[in-house]
Amino acid sequence: MSTLPPEFADLEPFAGWAIPTERARYAKRLATTMDELQAFYDAALSRMEEASTYLEQFDVNDLPEDAKRLLWLYCALVTVSFPVEVWRQPKVPDSGSTSLDAAVEPAV
Repeated sequence: MSTLPPEFADLEPFAGWAIPTERARYAKRLATTMDELQAFYDAALSRMEEASTYLEQFDVNDLPEDAKRLLWLYCALVTVSFPVEVWRQPKVPDSGSTSLDAAVEPAV
């Protein structure tokens, strides 16, 4: 069963990244290998422009469920971008046990 819009069926193997909260996306990032992060990053980044164009056709407060999951998938791309592009590791370097939690998240 497809969980993303049909136009993005190629991203379906990464639908597990369509996570609604920042905290849960961060936890998944920490539990994921760099090879898996890189594969997700490469696949999602290659379709980012099309995804943005697709999502812009909807009011953010009235997204269909499959479009909402696509938006969350791209929120996850933001979550993995620094580990892939800069740090080459899932965890923030030299951060020890430090953590930062969002007090309020967008209601999407």
